[in-house]
Amino acid sequence: MSSSEVRDLFVIGGGVNGCGIARDAAGRGLSVTLAEMNDLAQATSSSSTKLFHGGLRYLEFFEFRLVHEALAEREVLLKAMPHISWPMRFVLPFSGDMRFESETPTSRLLSRVMPWMKGRRPWWLIRLGLFMYDHLGGRRILPGTKTVDLEHGAEGTPLQDRFERAWEYSDCWVEDSRLVVLNARDAQAHGAEILVRNKVVRTARKDDHWEIETEDETGKRHEYRAKMLVNAAGPWVGEVLQDRIDLPSKDSVRLVRGSHIVTRRIFDHDKAYFFQGTDGRIIFAIPYETDFTLIGTTEAKQVDPDMEPECTVEEQDYLLNFANQYFKRQLTRDDVVWTYSGVRPLYDDGARSATAATREYVLKLEDEGGAPLLNVFGGKITTYRRLAEAALEKIASQLPGTGKPWTAGAPLPGGDFAVGGFQALVDQLLEDYVFLDDRWARRLVRAYGTEARDLLGDATTEADLGRRFGADLTEREVTWLMEHEFARSAADVVWRRSKLGLRMRPEQVTALDDWMAAHRSEILPAAAE
Repeated sequence: MSSSEVRDLFVIGGGVNGCGIARDAAGRGLSVTLAEMNDLAQATSSSSTKLFHGGLRYLEFFEFRLVHEALAEREVLLKAMPHISWPMRFVLPFSGDMRFESETPTSRLLSRVMPWMKGRRPWWLIRLGLFMYDHLGGRRILPGTKTVDLEHGAEGTPLQDRFERAWEYSDCWVEDSRLVVLNARDAQAHGAEILVRNKVVRTARKDDHWEIETEDETGKRHEYRAKMLVNAAGPWVGEVLQDRIDLPSKDSVRLVRGSHIVTRRIFDHDKAYFFQGTDGRIIFAIPYETDFTLIGTTEAKQVDPDMEPECTVEEQDYLLNFANQYFKRQLTRDDVVWTYSGVRPLYDDGARSATAATREYVLKLEDEGGAPLLNVFGGKITTYRRLAEAALEKIASQLPGTGKPWTAGAPLPGGDFAVGGFQALVDQLLEDYVFLDDRWARRLVRAYGTEARDLLGDATTEADLGRRFGADLTEREVTWLMEHEFARSAADVVWRRSKLGLRMRPEQVTALDDWMAAHRSEILPAAAE
């Protein structure tokens, strides 16, 4: 579309919520433009614990509707993206030292009826929670809870000997930043315009439309018009509402920093751990990128969304000490190979602590005084698609002719194969491209699914893929990421489209950045104008 045309929808924010809404809306026949001030998923949506999960601990807050929706959604999402999401079993060891977070409704209730427990989580309550977790969401693919003998099973080998009993339940892993990019790609395939590195600097509300001004990375200004505006700016939703939309609102977000550490691989099996602490919090220890273990997360107050979130030394020590209460091998900072931190924009419901703040999403429609505005507060990565459907219900009330829901069961790019069909794709890729090794083929299928073959094209040797930048990243893959997945810098490629930054040396990443800058005009001629 030309900038002078009036779009149906203009979406601010290229995180999972913004891209999910843009995809759903474009698939319903609406004309859509989305603007992201940085790279897609550069903030919260690439800094999660990377799980599609129901939120076992939310049961303690009686958030039954949220847990039900998230549990039901796990398998819907798994079927749509079996390349970037897969089932994972979680081992929950039991210890009598486990305690509730003091502000949970369950903790307060048990303190009244069983004061002698002194805030401890009894084993029967954990088992009851797991029973509810198995049955609230209509599970069909994922196996249910079972008891684990830690004294004799591989799951107990890395744990301290005091842990004898555990339960094992199901959730799903997801490559969070790839989820966002694939939603943006599918939105684009349905006609949406995706603008990366375009910051919304001004909006003006007219009677029947919005005027929106953006500034791209070169400093050039662009003007757009739209019948409706969606503010899905994540941590910046309040800032956008106050500074660039300038509408009075009592709604706000509570910014909570969640930090993670990545260590060298701690255990050999492919299951994750769910650890409960003596302070009432929980953390996960998850197999990560074959050779590593991901441990997180923390909860700390973040004041300014523009301040780069950072995993502090105190947070690293907290996570290490927490894990050391469970693992035999005691971890130190020397074991940490990478850290990352993201800001969760939780809807501010007045709760006294970040732990107690709701994880429900809140959608507020402003349709008085001119063209409509939809503000998106909060949300979880697991329920992003349901959030988009709920947003489209409100959008449809303002834009007659909006189509029907369609995303449930619609695969994301590369995800058009059956759950459980991953290994067959790897085997076929190894047969057709004999220069690949198993690790390389598995990474390509995990990232691109059935599109791995489109990326490799007619290559018969590794040399046909062009320059090798480090690890197994080649010129052809980088070109694909620039042409199809909105990548503009080395960080986009090695930290958000992949995690190859864990395996590449700093000088290799710099060389990649230089190559992308030098070849940008020939790969993306429109971007160089």
